[in-house]
Amino acid sequence: MKKLNLIATGGTFDYIHIGHLKLLSAAFNIGNHLIIGLTSDNFVKRYKHTSNIKNSYETRYNNLKEKILQNFNEVNYTIIKLEDEFGPVISSSEIQAIVVSEVTFVKVQEINDIRIAKCLNPLSVIVVEIAKSEDGQPISSTRIRNGEIDDKGKILRK
Repeated sequence: MKKLNLIATGGTFDYIHIGHLKLLSAAFNIGNHLIIGLTSDNFVKRYKHTSNIKNSYETRYNNLKEKILQNFNEVNYTIIKLEDEFGPVISSSEIQAIVVSEVTFVKVQEINDIRIAKCLNPLSVIVVEIAKSEDGQPISSTRIRNGEIDDKGKILRK
């Protein structure tokens, strides 16, 4: 399959786990260049107000760069700060596809509706299955923060 020129994905990436790596791997496999939207601290406060994100934007940015360096060879990407739910995916005619998890898939129809209203082509959508921990539940930064699982989904406490 021919790679697409420019694709996008995004997230908070508070504690980077195998689910995040699975998402990034899928994105790097289909795109020549990946735009990774990383939620700003203000975004987190506004949209994830019930959350207890531990790491600042700067820490999350640096951790994300480090994980990409450790896990992927010769990939082209740009990390951008997301101040809202959509970032450049609703305005860039150059972005061809978006890579999302099953959880964030619900936003894609709204994104494509906005793009169509702006006379932009809808994005192709690649949905990545949620990574599960040993107990069959989704791996999440929240569960890692709470000490339930590690970043690979291993159960740490019952």
